[in-house]
Amino acid sequence: MRQSTFEPGEYERRIEETKARMREEGLDALVVADPANMNYLSGYDGWSFYVNQAVIVTPDREEPVWVGRGMDANGARATTWLSEESIESYSDDHVHSPYDLHPMDYIADVLEALGVSDGTVGLEMDAYYFTAKSYTRLQENLGEATFEDATLLVNWVRIRKSERELDYMREAARISENAMRAGIDAIGEGVPESEAARAIYDALIRGTDDYGGDYPSIVPLMPSGDHTGTPHLTWTDREFEAGDPVIIELSGCRHRYHSPLARTAYVGDPPEEMTERMEIVVEGLEAALDAAEPGVTCERVEKAWRDTIAKYDIEKEERIGYSMGLGYPPDWGEHTASLRPGDETVLEEDMTFHMIPGLWFDDFGAELSETFHVTSNGAEVLADFPRKLFSA
Repeated sequence: MRQSTFEPGEYERRIEETKARMREEGLDALVVADPANMNYLSGYDGWSFYVNQAVIVTPDREEPVWVGRGMDANGARATTWLSEESIESYSDDHVHSPYDLHPMDYIADVLEALGVSDGTVGLEMDAYYFTAKSYTRLQENLGEATFEDATLLVNWVRIRKSERELDYMREAARISENAMRAGIDAIGEGVPESEAARAIYDALIRGTDDYGGDYPSIVPLMPSGDHTGTPHLTWTDREFEAGDPVIIELSGCRHRYHSPLARTAYVGDPPEEMTERMEIVVEGLEAALDAAEPGVTCERVEKAWRDTIAKYDIEKEERIGYSMGLGYPPDWGEHTASLRPGDETVLEEDMTFHMIPGLWFDDFGAELSETFHVTSNGAEVLADFPRKLFSA
């Protein structure tokens, strides 16, 4: 039985928007290797992205073509909206082959069968799972084709969400709230960091009373103690000690849609300096959220944050947010718009961002984040969780 995450009409709209962008770029075919983009266009959902796979879009074909490993073809039949004629699979001797075979050899054959072997083919050159070997193999097999970098073509189609996508992100936000509460409640003096991670994972998969959670694209991040100035660490067996700051960044996931959330806790009674730093983060985040509305540029939203922290003689050079939503490991970001100086992307209704304006110092960090949806009235924050420094 096919799993139905979206109605076929929504996929058809996505395909038409993708084809319109392809025509603008003069592409005869688009080879989509990013698993999030594959899911977006076809519905395909499987942990098979560690081998080569693709969705191929051509302007004159109604459906895209899914191409993957033979054992994953039934996964395409189970999760995509595609007809049997649009599912192609290669034999297992193409995987880690001792015979000098490669999956891109088969994908090249599919492109030839689609009549585009001498055309202009767009490739996601900077996608995580499109390797240098994939590129050279396509070049060897399709000597008359012209290859163009189309890495972000589908990503920009994805940037505005449908109401169904927003519903999944709101459901993910409910899971994020539960997981954050579980993580904060688990932190305490003498408790191993891994125990807090276990509590978070349990809540992420347990979900809510009405629905369960999916695995997130990024594992829960949980630097603590002296390492809270380093935002992307995970957890160890070290036991929390009195006086430890602890940063938790996580995301619930629902049908591959995320709603990230970050908060900072302190083991014991926090010092006044850290409480004050967190109050600055909250003030700056709220100023940036107030600035987020249709017609405003990304850099203008970031400036509201920077102007706020400047009042306290603090500077922060890193971006404070990015567009996101649908994702597979290792990332839930869309790699398009960023809330940073110089990004002149204009906010539009139904864009979604993760705003994470942390302050990281040599001895501790203070981090707080929100996922928000751009509406006609400004920013709709998806999670409902206190904005403060928590005492654990």
